[in-house]
Amino acid sequence: MALLRNFTRRLFIVLNILTAVLFLLACANSFLHPGKWWLVSLLGLIFPLLLLLLLLFFIIGLFLSHYRPWSLLSLLVLLIGWSNIRSFFAMHPGTGFTLKKPAGTVRIMTWNVRSFDEYITRKKGASGHRLKMLNFIDSVHPDILCLQEFLESYHPSDTPNIPYIEEHLHFPYHVFSKDYGRFDGKWAAGVIIFSRYPIVDSLSMHYSKPDAVPATESLIAADIQIGDDTLRAFTTHLQSVLFRSKDYHDLEIIKKVDDSIVSASKSIAKKLAYAFQHRADQAEEVRSRLDKSPFPGIICGDFNDVPNSYTYFTIRGGWKDAFLQNGFGIGRTFVHLSPTLRIDYILTDPQFQILQCRKFSLPWSDHNPVVADLKLTTH
Repeated sequence: MALLRNFTRRLFIVLNILTAVLFLLACANSFLHPGKWWLVSLLGLIFPLLLLLLLLFFIIGLFLSHYRPWSLLSLLVLLIGWSNIRSFFAMHPGTGFTLKKPAGTVRIMTWNVRSFDEYITRKKGASGHRLKMLNFIDSVHPDILCLQEFLESYHPSDTPNIPYIEEHLHFPYHVFSKDYGRFDGKWAAGVIIFSRYPIVDSLSMHYSKPDAVPATESLIAADIQIGDDTLRAFTTHLQSVLFRSKDYHDLEIIKKVDDSIVSASKSIAKKLAYAFQHRADQAEEVRSRLDKSPFPGIICGDFNDVPNSYTYFTIRGGWKDAFLQNGFGIGRTFVHLSPTLRIDYILTDPQFQILQCRKFSLPWSDHNPVVADLKLTTH
């Protein structure tokens, strides 16, 4: 029994130390460029698991005297990683969200609509979700609407989205990136900003693409005149991991510890490393544009990265995260792979007060929309 107790105690200590080291490395992911430190970026994906384990070690140490000194190690590591924990978990329970906008506010909504899911559902023999999604947008009544993976069809047999949104959802102004399309001009896709208020100027920046893989959409901005104020709203869709059906199969192999786990892991890791590096470069370009804005700025969109990543911390800088300011919990926005993936954001510069924010869980796209009410505090 003495030997078993000694072994258990040593195993606990070793696992505690290992978890602490991995947790700190996962936290370092926020300032280490994935181009050189992509293995550390991989650790960022298991940050929630490492956080949970560290909390368990801390709690066990509190109640078992033999391990109590080691609970101090867990506590110290948790304190060191507090900025990462704070970015991962919003701590405002009971704040709620009301569809009625507070007076003097601007409501902004971001959503990766996956082409309104039209072609995905058609392949499965079902009707599309387009009208359901558009009706939901109308029910929330945003003033500024930012959509990623937006598709506009110019084919005579299709219903075009932009005229419908202008007429039925009452958005008379828009900026559209048209990142991808057919050579015959039958359709175009990209990111788009709709506004109920006049757009007095706009800009579009295409990220440098190292190859021909269609995996990202531009950074666009609209200067929007609201009364005597002008604000600059940005939206973008950063580098995707480009998972295909085979990659999801590989993930299942890894989960089941199949015989082919090594080859499956290599395939997944290669795609993740590729995406980490290019997203980080894009994030630096975004941050540079945000810093040059002559007006109070807002950026929202699909960053394709988690809150403890280099991408997120680089883009956020000293800005506010709407969900962290007024939300509660993890705020999952991507519905596949993991219940902890918050990759869609609304960030504002410090001149804005964030009055409320909500992530809506909906079944129609692979992303959930995020909505926030903002107020300029310069008056």
